[in-house]
Amino acid sequence: MTHPDPIDEAAELEQRMIEIALANRERPSMTFTGACHYCGEKVDKGFFCCPECKDDYERIERAQQHRKVA
Repeated sequence: MTHPDPIDEAAELEQRMIEIALANRERPSMTFTGACHYCGEKVDKGFFCCPECKDDYERIERAQQHRKVA
């Protein structure tokens, strides 16, 4: 035991767990470019110009991931 108080030891363990989780989290793969990531149309905010482009992009990404597994 490194701390005389178990609460301090628990707090230190919790902090280490948070740091490990943050270090291992998945990083966002998209960056804002000003264009829709699916069709290339200009956008002011976000990654897609419409929900349909987002759905199509996600469908293709999912298919590519499944193709890697199979």
